[in-house]
Amino acid sequence: MLASSTSSASGILASIKPQEIELGTIDLANNGIRVDGIYFYKNTNKDTEFMSFDKITRSLYKVIANYYPILVGRPTVNSEGKAVVAVNPESLCMPDVKEVQVGHPAESFFVYGPNNGDDLSKGVKFFDLHKFYRTDGVERIPHATYHRDHSSVIVRVLRFKDSAYAALAYSLLHGIFDATATIAFMNHWAEYARNIDNTAYKLSSLPVHDRNVMYSRFDGIEPIEQPFVEHFKDMAGTARFDSPENVAPVLLSTPDIPQIAEQHLLHISAANLERMRQEVDDTQTTAMVLTAVLTKSMVQANTRSFGTEPQTTYVAVAYDSRQRSGVPQNFAGNASFICIAPLQAKYVVGSSYKELAQTIKESSMKTDSAYSKASIETIENELGLLYHASFSLCNSPQSSYLGFSNVRYLPFKTIDFGYGSPEILSFDYFSKEGMCRMYPNFQDGGIDLFINYADACFEHLCKIDLVAKYVDAIY
Repeated sequence: MLASSTSSASGILASIKPQEIELGTIDLANNGIRVDGIYFYKNTNKDTEFMSFDKITRSLYKVIANYYPILVGRPTVNSEGKAVVAVNPESLCMPDVKEVQVGHPAESFFVYGPNNGDDLSKGVKFFDLHKFYRTDGVERIPHATYHRDHSSVIVRVLRFKDSAYAALAYSLLHGIFDATATIAFMNHWAEYARNIDNTAYKLSSLPVHDRNVMYSRFDGIEPIEQPFVEHFKDMAGTARFDSPENVAPVLLSTPDIPQIAEQHLLHISAANLERMRQEVDDTQTTAMVLTAVLTKSMVQANTRSFGTEPQTTYVAVAYDSRQRSGVPQNFAGNASFICIAPLQAKYVVGSSYKELAQTIKESSMKTDSAYSKASIETIENELGLLYHASFSLCNSPQSSYLGFSNVRYLPFKTIDFGYGSPEILSFDYFSKEGMCRMYPNFQDGGIDLFINYADACFEHLCKIDLVAKYVDAIY
């Protein structure tokens, strides 16, 4: 470690005033989970000041002090029984920002995937997270958490032996931000870095932290319960327990959820992505086609791995209420919900990819304000059901699970700290088995699919039908 930023931060953060930011129900439901990223920037001009640690650190503190004081507060239940982030200037939860020297060239952690006969994929680099952590002298990047009094903002600037690349790794709390809000924060931070010498600089688009801005959108709307809620009620039966009158203290005390190390990376070139869509159903989006292909293939992979066909397949598709319920785009909290389709595994195996894609599409279209409001009320009034569902959503001899999150269109390319756009996007491990996240690949215009899936099951997945035909297994 070359440098730590804490000593130089106090002056910048001194302007923060005492305040409380109330957390919403969706924030609390995501407590204990992290959002993170590892972005590789290429030092094309061999600049000795590339990704300046001083610039990155000072801009981080400035954007926190001026626009994101929530990141240095501490979550608690106030005297009114509400979950809040209390910001006390006398006891800030300081960011943990360090510069790290990695004694190996960045190239030693890059891998190149097979091309499936598609020349467009040649020369595409991927960061192998497993190889990185297996290397002597490489320490695991810590995760943001409140439960051990660690920081809610953890940043590592990774320097490699050859200086051809620098990487920025960060970890934040999902209980504060969803993916959209996280990438907005990263862009605001980068914007400050590009204007670091302008002491009067202000953001043109301000983040909105007031959770009432979102929740007021649901006032007067009659909730409509998602069909999957009834499914989990039937499953739980008499095992359901009464929800506490106030769920805030319970959810706020949720322990940190450990990351699962069985993560894999799949890549599909732009050409293969379109070929797959044309073969399955050219009227559907690529995301929906991919979801159908993975859902069907995972049931088959699970069957081969466990030796028995699961009874139920769960497909969870995330959606952003900023796009569906009029929540402002600059809302800086959790505004993402999920639709879950419980499907009979026999139907999944017996249907065509096209039929399955249509079924999943119909299940994932229940995204307007009435369904979002019902989701909030389910968390507040049926907390036991939430825990029961979380245990059911897994890959096992009894069930198959895919949680699909499409972040392909978020503005990653503009996360420019004054040194250009990131070339390679990666991140640390998921907290949930079965989760799959779709990222853009800037090198060839294709997509990268990060998936948490048991190694034995993944080995079978790569040999199945359209996955084997169109998808490159990177690691």
